[in-house]
Amino acid sequence: MIYTVTLNPSLDYIVTVPGFAIGATNRTREEQMLPGGKGINVSLVLNQLGVENTAFGFQAGFVGEEIRRRLEILHCSADFIRLASGTSRINIKLKNYEGTEINGMGPEVSAGEWEQLLEKLNNLLAGDTLVLAGSIPVSLSNDIYREIMDMLAGKDIDVVVDAAGEALLSVLEVHPFLIKPNRDELGQIFDRKLASRKDIMECAGKLQRRGARNVLVSMAGDGALLLSEDGRIYEAPAPEGELVNGVGAGDSMVAGFLAGWQKSSDPSYAFRMAVAAGSASAFSDHLADAEQIGRLMGEIEEKEISGFFY
Repeated sequence: MIYTVTLNPSLDYIVTVPGFAIGATNRTREEQMLPGGKGINVSLVLNQLGVENTAFGFQAGFVGEEIRRRLEILHCSADFIRLASGTSRINIKLKNYEGTEINGMGPEVSAGEWEQLLEKLNNLLAGDTLVLAGSIPVSLSNDIYREIMDMLAGKDIDVVVDAAGEALLSVLEVHPFLIKPNRDELGQIFDRKLASRKDIMECAGKLQRRGARNVLVSMAGDGALLLSEDGRIYEAPAPEGELVNGVGAGDSMVAGFLAGWQKSSDPSYAFRMAVAAGSASAFSDHLADAEQIGRLMGEIEEKEISGFFY
């Protein structure tokens, strides 16, 4: 069974605003209101791929209720903890301005509410997979993902971490099954501009040597790289298509990889499904469906890189 955790879920208000201007009244031409958060996105794409899963997280106030309602409409199995105070976030995404967005802070999580989530996670069983994805509420420490992994150590649970900065670095020495930085996040970790494939592999290799078992790096229109636990390195270009909406593409890659891994335990196959799922979502108004992913799966031509020592 796969479980996802979204500590700071949101309603994503995705709008197209032609000719957006500072200091003026702007009007939308298109708009969507969708449940958001990286773990939620992973759960929704896993649903599309027929993979049973449950989404954990926190919800607060009337926005939290709307997130829960919309997840029910989408047939997403969610087991959220209702917070006593505050309101879940509303994030504004300007679809036609290169991913420009305004993300809210979200509510505070009390010590007792945090313990409620830990109790749920402590019930996971050997062979389960846990996805820890996205931003951490300001009321919780940046090493909170590490705390979860320490609690689950020795239980034979594969943990996936899709986070940035210290939240990612703190978990490496407890050997997450998969991490998925994008190229920019990878560059920020090492405070350098990653101008070439060699640069990206070098930095990804450093994260793997620090403990990550599999490192999947998304590179937007330039495709993706996978450093697998068995020592192999794979790369694949992005398939041809029109970028419609980049929100959720990286989360879709995580879902695709897990679905492919669950089906085959083959890193090459899982990698191709990851690239197909991420690309299909990027070519869609929101998250991709199984038909779109299956169609692109046949177009992905990954290759194994040899002779590179990082």
